[in-house]
Amino acid sequence: MNMFKKFSPIWFAVMFIWVKTVLVSFIGFNLSAENWLDALFMIFSPIGTIMVILGMGFYFKKKIKPAAIFLTMVILTGILYGDLLYYRFYTDFVTVPILFQFKNVGGLGPSTLELISPWDLLLFADLILFLLISKKENVKPITVSNRVKKVYAGVAAILVAGTVGLGMIKVPHLFSESYNRQQLVKNIGLYQYHLFDIGVAASQPLNRAFATASDAEASAEYVEAKEEKTSDYFGAAKGMNVVLISMESTQNFVINEKAGGQEITPFLNSLIKESFYFSNVYDQTAQGKTSDSEFMIDTGLYPLSSGSAFVRKTDNTYKSLPEILSAENNYYAAVFHGNDASFWNRESMYESLGYDRYFSKADYWVTNENSVNYGIKDIPFFQQSLPYLEEIQKPFYARFITLTNHFPFLLEEKDQFIYEANTSEMVVNRYVTTVRYQDEAIKTFFQELKDKGLYDNTMFVLYGDHYGISDKYEHGVLELLNQEDTLVNRMKLQSVPVIIHVPGVEGNTFSNIGGEVDIRATVLHLLGIEPEENFSFAHNLFTRDPNHPVVFRDGSFIAADYLYKAGRCFRQDNEEEVDIHECEPSMEIVRKELGLSDDIVNGDLLRFLE
Repeated sequence: MNMFKKFSPIWFAVMFIWVKTVLVSFIGFNLSAENWLDALFMIFSPIGTIMVILGMGFYFKKKIKPAAIFLTMVILTGILYGDLLYYRFYTDFVTVPILFQFKNVGGLGPSTLELISPWDLLLFADLILFLLISKKENVKPITVSNRVKKVYAGVAAILVAGTVGLGMIKVPHLFSESYNRQQLVKNIGLYQYHLFDIGVAASQPLNRAFATASDAEASAEYVEAKEEKTSDYFGAAKGMNVVLISMESTQNFVINEKAGGQEITPFLNSLIKESFYFSNVYDQTAQGKTSDSEFMIDTGLYPLSSGSAFVRKTDNTYKSLPEILSAENNYYAAVFHGNDASFWNRESMYESLGYDRYFSKADYWVTNENSVNYGIKDIPFFQQSLPYLEEIQKPFYARFITLTNHFPFLLEEKDQFIYEANTSEMVVNRYVTTVRYQDEAIKTFFQELKDKGLYDNTMFVLYGDHYGISDKYEHGVLELLNQEDTLVNRMKLQSVPVIIHVPGVEGNTFSNIGGEVDIRATVLHLLGIEPEENFSFAHNLFTRDPNHPVVFRDGSFIAADYLYKAGRCFRQDNEEEVDIHECEPSMEIVRKELGLSDDIVNGDLLRFLE
């Protein structure tokens, strides 16, 4: 008896799509099952939705056409593979908004090719098998009785409803924490998650339409209730120019670290000795990456869970740093970035944030020789930016966005100031060379500013914008650092350096925890600007309450005593896993702040507080 006499094409398709989805969930997405119940959900949750989608071809027709089934299999496989490639770098799942921003994620270039594995061909094996059997057996459209259709549809509906219902019982905050996409996928299945995501995206325009002034007041009350302590550093940089340097993909583990006996960041290491160095600040970006870091620092709000505010919310009203500084001391605000003005919709967003000038790729001399990855290399970028910086109005607030240290970390030998690291992961080995190049570029920039007389009256804020080494390659970092491969160690790798240098002011190192969103409040503190009415979730890093959690966009957090990630709670002092209820007080703060921030951004609530 051949396969198609034993199984109809629809069951063949359901079985193979289901099996490979489950395998990718466990192996490709590396979703962990903490107990047998988790495993059961991950195994059985995709079936109902797969049945619904594959059955679309015969719900309203009498016959099943193998060609229609094959086309649906191709679509589902494409979704699965797209998620897999995206997950390999971002440790996240594709959302509807990110599809409309795909040009910002990267096309079929070195970045994407780096993520492809020969094993990926196995994902398409069932499609080839389906075609071969169909051709060999000359399968014709199959008539399906109404009774069979009703049974099939009923089973599919029960499985979908049962999955959602049991998921909500298992995780009470399942949908209110929809920003935790791993949790959603584990409990309702990958394809059901995508259907839910489509529904959320479709309903987004309604948030602004139905927002009211009372919604804004509720958010304002929470933010204004936050107590901010002052420090001896208040006003230490009052009236100074401000230069922010966004260090592309720079993680904190490179600071004071060596590779092959050589310092990876010799200039930053020396700068730290005479600067305020915050050694325990974490990357809080989401799908917008660099644009998210800019958004947090300028607005004091959390990034959107899905997509980027730079693309989705350019028409909003914001209480931005450029506007505050302009109102307080007539600061001129500018951004310097060697990429296209439209990349991540920056041209429009900078206008909304109150920037006076955006120096983009069109303002630079960019050639094949002086560029790599996404644009001009950092050394010529800073060199060509300096004349513009000299000309703009003083005092200024200027952000410089570097590019060279970008995945997949490619750099010609003539530009390398250090040998590649010697780990088992080539991405990590190359990362060392691009970080070192960036360090040299910043050193050169500082010296040129001194030569031009712009150094003494300028406060410098250097920060890692987001992680560079994704989860897939982190084993190489742990090998470099000689650390155990644990969930806690991997989470701590998300720390990014924050260095604030005020010429003439003695430096100090601060190990209290914080997040990128807190950079905003710290800058204002040093400039002597009071936080009142500067609507923000940011905390001053000098005095930040260690018990207030650093909030991550996926719902995880890190605080003085506890760390929460992937549904697990750990003590900070001994890294011992404890009962989840120990983390619940901080988890409630996380839900509250992410919810309020989303309400503010999606509802454009700050327009009511002008």
